[in-house]
Amino acid sequence: MTTHQLLDSTTHRDLRVHADADPALGDGVMSCLAVPSEFRRLQNVFPILFRRDLEHGTLSALALLGFEQGENLFVEDGRWDAPYRPLALSIQPFLIGRSADGEGPGQVHIDMGHPRIATGGEGMRLFDEAGVPTPYLETIADQLGELDEGYRASADFFAALERYELLEPFSLDVELADGASHRMVGYQLIDEDKLRALDAAALGDLHSAGHLMPIFMALASLSNFPALISRKNRRMGHG
Repeated sequence: MTTHQLLDSTTHRDLRVHADADPALGDGVMSCLAVPSEFRRLQNVFPILFRRDLEHGTLSALALLGFEQGENLFVEDGRWDAPYRPLALSIQPFLIGRSADGEGPGQVHIDMGHPRIATGGEGMRLFDEAGVPTPYLETIADQLGELDEGYRASADFFAALERYELLEPFSLDVELADGASHRMVGYQLIDEDKLRALDAAALGDLHSAGHLMPIFMALASLSNFPALISRKNRRMGHG
């Protein structure tokens, strides 16, 4: 259950938040939302895939973290085992709030029902004794702003992928060292052949709109599948 509140230094002066990496604190997910503006930082660790909401027809980008529901192969003994943590996980339990019409500047809200809300003297403080935001909260605010801006800009990116028909269905049979297998279905990825066949005008359009770089980053990210499978095998005690 979510209980969103507008964050302020009076109501939440003494509030603390667990910042550790832990499946029980919200990190137990096999994928998380990714925005094109962070693809460059994601691409050297996580496969980036696309998925369509069958009910609404909308596209989203995902950073793949595991192969089973609830599995995050980048959480190890209370730490994040990768050089970059996706924004969608880093900002928990905070979110951007806006007026009903969606206009105006965003405000930092906090989900008081989130498992990262700490009790007692544990966790990271959000405000100091004088009510001034701590460096931790300032970092969160910057990440929230980046995620919000990236999310709002992603519609143009997805529209460009649709316009040039650059997505193709993707499925993968993941064979593990113990003989088990996992079949991944329902995802899409960049169709490299169609990208290569685009004419100069189309490539120029993508480049001028800032879409070409995240497309290349998404393609490059697919080389992370072998390393992710290796993580899975190690987690299971093989290799």
